[in-house]
Amino acid sequence: MTDLSRKRIDELDSITGFFEGITFRRAGADLGVSAFGMSIQELEPGAEDYPEHDHSAEGAGGKMFAKRPGQLGQEEVYVVLRGSGTLIADGEPYELDPEHVVRVGPTVTRKIVPGPEGIRLLALGGVPGSPYDDGSGL
Repeated sequence: MTDLSRKRIDELDSITGFFEGITFRRAGADLGVSAFGMSIQELEPGAEDYPEHDHSAEGAGGKMFAKRPGQLGQEEVYVVLRGSGTLIADGEPYELDPEHVVRVGPTVTRKIVPGPEGIRLLALGGVPGSPYDDGSGL
């Protein structure tokens, strides 16, 4: 049998209710990805609750990821699948659209703000030089 996973985005396990107008989809877990983290984040127009955070133990990430320490030290790459928005990184705005990809280092404080039509974003993450830790404790 071919080692392949395929799902529609709307079939992926979704996490809602933490932030109004924001859905996180567990793309990596649902597809069985084990080498890096992967989620799809959907922010509706006007959603303001995306948390400002970093992935450093000394910064906001230390508290935010206390129960998921595998995310500490993680760098992320963002690829816009649909819509647009702005990435605020260390106070500077960067356009997010389907024509650009962005890498954010672990100590950078970041926040995503959706554009007028909202944004669907693929987020890939991992700790440089370390095996991926999905936080499951396995």
